[in-house]
Amino acid sequence: MLDVQLRRAVSKPLYTMASALDVPWITPDRLTMAGLVIGLSSAALAASQLWALAVVAWLASRVLDGLDGTLARRRLAAASAPRSATASEAGGFLDIVADFVVYGATVLGVAVGATTAFGAPWWPFLVVLFAYYINGAAFLAFSSIAERTGRSLSDDDNRSLFFLGRIAEGGETVFVHTLWLVLPFIAWQIAIVWSIVVLVSAAQRMIVGYRLLR
Repeated sequence: MLDVQLRRAVSKPLYTMASALDVPWITPDRLTMAGLVIGLSSAALAASQLWALAVVAWLASRVLDGLDGTLARRRLAAASAPRSATASEAGGFLDIVADFVVYGATVLGVAVGATTAFGAPWWPFLVVLFAYYINGAAFLAFSSIAERTGRSLSDDDNRSLFFLGRIAEGGETVFVHTLWLVLPFIAWQIAIVWSIVVLVSAAQRMIVGYRLLR
C-alpha cells in the first residue's frame, strides 16, 4: 500500500550508496547473497532471543535488498542491453527467492524466540506463513501468466516482476517484521493482526488478477 511512496523516499539515498559501491568486485548478485546471509542471521538471532542484534541484522539485510536492484539498474543503464538484460532477469529471480527465504526464516526465528522466552503460542506464526504462501502464489502466478500471454501491465519501478499492489506490500512487511523484533513479548498478537492483513491482500490479488487476465 505504501511501497510507491517509500521507494520514492529512499531512491536517492539508495542511489548514492549504490554509486559508492559501484566497483568491479561488488555485484548486485553478491549484494543479494549478502542480504540473504544477514537476513538468515537475523532469524537465528531472534530464535536465540538476541532481539537488538536481530533488529540490526534485519534492517541491514533490507538495505542490501534495496541496494542490489539499484546497483543493477545503474549498471544496466551504462551497459549493452542484451547481455545486461539477461543478467538483470537472473538477478531479479535471485532477489525474489532470497526475499521469500528471509521472510519465512524471520517468521520462524521470531516464533522460536517468542515461544521460548514468553510462552507465545505457535499457531499465529503458522497462520502468517500460510498467508504468505497464498499471497506469494497469487502474485507470482499472475506475473508469470501475464508475461507469457503478452499482457502489457507495467508498473513504473523497473522491478523484474509485475506486482499487484495491495494493502500488504514490501514496506508493510519490513515494518511488521521490525515491530516483532522490537516488541517480541507481543509478537504473537501482532502476528494475528498481520496474518489477517496478508490474507485480505491475498484475496484482493486473486480477485484483481483473475479479472485482469480474463
